[in-house]
Amino acid sequence: MKKLSLALASAASLALVACAEPAEDTATEDYAADATAVADDAAGTIVEVAQGNEDFSTLVAAVTAAELGETLSGEGPFTVFAPTNDAFAKLPEGTVETLTTTDTDTLGSILTYHVVEGKVDAATLTQAITDAGDDGYEIETVGGGTLTATVVDGNVVLTDAAGGTSTVTATDVEASNGTIHVIDTVLMPA
Repeated sequence: MKKLSLALASAASLALVACAEPAEDTATEDYAADATAVADDAAGTIVEVAQGNEDFSTLVAAVTAAELGETLSGEGPFTVFAPTNDAFAKLPEGTVETLTTTDTDTLGSILTYHVVEGKVDAATLTQAITDAGDDGYEIETVGGGTLTATVVDGNVVLTDAAGGTSTVTATDVEASNGTIHVIDTVLMPA
């Protein structure tokens, strides 16, 4: 289990480092600054940091509906690839409502697919991706699935089990029990 945690931590850190390069998009820079400010001011758990940023309101509602709030507020450490409200909005119409009201088991599987055991910073993840080579770095999630992390055009990109991709848009948002990396698309376990 320690090897898996170390591997996950390494992978997550590498992806985050790749994402740590300065963004040309000022909206992304502003978001990263806002997210970091929330983390610095709150110094709370992953859930508390997410609750303090309105861009994560859908994620917070989903975590609550899936009854994962206590787990993600636990000791950890965890690394969370956190989809923004805009990421959830990309899902087909009605999906979020269905998941949060009548299909919370599936919602729980989707959410735990975004969580990695251990604290993985951007530098560690980026280095793991580099070390893994062209095939990318495989990251085992708490939900039991695998994400593949690669660097595309200077950005860390996560590929899910369904072949979907999500780009890391902000990294190393600190929480008392781990780290949050912001992503632009919800990842699917299958």
